[in-house]
Amino acid sequence: MKDTQYIKKGTKLYHKTNLAFFVAGFNTFTILYCVQPLLPTFTHHYEISPTVASLSLSLTTIALAIAMLFFGSLSDALGRKKVMLFSMIAASIICLVIPFSPTFQWLLILRTIQGIALAGLPSIAMAYLSEEISPKSLGAAMGLYICGNALGSTFGRMFSGMVSGVADWQTAIFLVGIISLIASIIFGLFLPRSSNFRPSNLDVGRMGRSLKGHLLNGKLICLFILGFILLGTNVAMFNYMSFTLLEEPYSLSQSVVSSIFLFFILGMVSSIIAGKMVDSYGKKRTVIISLSIVLVGVALTLSSNLLLKLGGTAISVYGIFSGHSVASSWVGAIVSQNKAQATSLYLFFYYAGSSVIGTLGGVIWSTIGWNGVVWMNILFIVIAFFIMNILFKKSEKDAVA
Repeated sequence: MKDTQYIKKGTKLYHKTNLAFFVAGFNTFTILYCVQPLLPTFTHHYEISPTVASLSLSLTTIALAIAMLFFGSLSDALGRKKVMLFSMIAASIICLVIPFSPTFQWLLILRTIQGIALAGLPSIAMAYLSEEISPKSLGAAMGLYICGNALGSTFGRMFSGMVSGVADWQTAIFLVGIISLIASIIFGLFLPRSSNFRPSNLDVGRMGRSLKGHLLNGKLICLFILGFILLGTNVAMFNYMSFTLLEEPYSLSQSVVSSIFLFFILGMVSSIIAGKMVDSYGKKRTVIISLSIVLVGVALTLSSNLLLKLGGTAISVYGIFSGHSVASSWVGAIVSQNKAQATSLYLFFYYAGSSVIGTLGGVIWSTIGWNGVVWMNILFIVIAFFIMNILFKKSEKDAVA
């Protein structure tokens, strides 16, 4: 493949592609996380436990994670843009239906279906970018896409939390659906058709063999575990930070508590900076710095001082998105074939971490309290350091070979 076939930095096509994926990331994560600040509302409205309320997020993310394993291979046969656009429109329409759920069980069913629909974008986005964007510009493009993810995460949480504070949760989610439909239209208009993609027949046997190959790749497994830990600790922190701040001794209002999701703006900044750091200093140094920042931030939330607790939360967000930016781009660099499936596997583990660690955090919060959640997160980050040490050794061994 000649370099002239790539979309190069500075061109009009490059800017249109970046805008399309920025909006797509915004849309996906606005929908995914718009329920997170509503967990206390669900708890009181439906008279359920915090752990059960968290299923409105956990079931969506696990459904998304599983579905991504198939959407990546589906796009190999049907094309990248077609599947991504369908995914965005379907998820937006479901968002408009959710407010009319008669029971919490119906809400969970619709959120699970929505998770499946959402999977079509993130499972393909990184493969599209790695296929179409010039390798020299890929780090910046990937960072901007993840920046859109962070903005969507921030906006979805903030918007639904604020609107529910002055109206109700149904109005909040319905308005999210309207915004998401507009984002889907923008994506469809601006994203160029694939130039370097070549469709292939959907071969279940070949798909299984390539899946097995990815799962036997030690370096990929290390990155999968890193993604699992990064999002899982982040979701556990924010799920139960809301409950903590609503209770004594803080007793903050729902609207004020919702403002903590503004910290995700730092994720936008860190993902862009991480992309530039990787281009200049390499992945190894950047990921170690990212994990160190997360560890410091999480430890600070042990403090009962409100400012230190909030400051630590902000610091951890910066490190988590920085680490995710590095890990996600690293997956594409390791594999030369079946990139969509490899990135889908990474995101499967990434969102599975949200469901598993997020729900585990609920059990720990209900029995031990906030400090238990923090120590759980610290343990997972320490494990991440060990996993990255294994990855570095494997990379050095391959370089010598």
